[in-house]
Amino acid sequence: MDSAVILAEGVFGSTYGKTAHGLVRFTSRYKIEAVIDSQFAGKDAGEILTGERNGIPIVSTLHEAINYKPKFLIIGAATDGGYLPENYRKVVREAIENGIGIVSGLHEFISDDPEFSKLANEKGVTIIDVRKMFRDRKIPFTGKIEEVKSKKIAVLGTDSAIGKRTTAVTLWRELNKRGKKAEMIGTGQTAWMQGFKYCAVIDACINDFVAGNIEHEVVKAWFEEKPEYIILEGQGSIVHPAYPGSFEIIAAGRPDGIILQHAPGRKTLDGFPNYPMPDVRRVIKILELLSQKKVIAITFNTENLTIDQAKEIAKEYEKKFRIPVILPLQEPEKLAEVVESYEFASNR
Repeated sequence: MDSAVILAEGVFGSTYGKTAHGLVRFTSRYKIEAVIDSQFAGKDAGEILTGERNGIPIVSTLHEAINYKPKFLIIGAATDGGYLPENYRKVVREAIENGIGIVSGLHEFISDDPEFSKLANEKGVTIIDVRKMFRDRKIPFTGKIEEVKSKKIAVLGTDSAIGKRTTAVTLWRELNKRGKKAEMIGTGQTAWMQGFKYCAVIDACINDFVAGNIEHEVVKAWFEEKPEYIILEGQGSIVHPAYPGSFEIIAAGRPDGIILQHAPGRKTLDGFPNYPMPDVRRVIKILELLSQKKVIAITFNTENLTIDQAKEIAKEYEKKFRIPVILPLQEPEKLAEVVESYEFASNR
């Protein structure tokens, strides 16, 4: 794996740091040496995310991060509109000047910036714009997905930046740990950075080809790996006014079951305080009508809650919705057990 440090200045521990969070939790593509965010300098990245140390230090500056001899600087912020924060420009420039390549999942392509591209050429370093790799993939939907025999589970959500990818990764890891062959289909830039083999960064694709790209990766995973389970990473939310994701994942991915990620401690949509969180029952109804499949479980993002509070709310939700409600990071075994015990065949 190539060594890397993550630039997450001002966003680590917030929803805007979700790319950094995903890479700190898991990646098979890069060896994460450190995170740059001066607000948490001196702390351990795992300690901030989960309360448990994972050996990834947080430093204040790139100058400190250079001591770890990284090959790449990864932009760990996921900003509204996908723009590079102005205060990041100096750090990116400094990295390139020191012979460090750049990895970015932003919509604003670093390699298209005249200053950065010129400097990168002079220094002989690589700039990887993840979304750029998928921008021109013009793959039409074919219907070949009907040949896929894997049990397909989509992890969708009630909001953006709510932990859908984290729950999908947790489920994927736990199923494989239990001896069940599972593959994950990444649908965002962070999943590619995490090293998932089958990815379609759908918000970088031309709209006409989003469905085809999703189908292509699912079909490819089936024919190459023959997994028992295929996990589909969700994007946005079917009811989100700014990020109305999920429909193409349902339509083209054709899941056999859906896991709904929710944050009961979140009052308004992420980044949109004038929009209240949607009613969970309404979201379930919409997803089940669209997919003609069942929401088989609800998973919780525990932000703004203690674990004990989240567990109490989970009990209330189980009585209300009559399906399992799980804290995936605290109960990965329960999450896998729900998927393993679900009667997918009778749901087809």
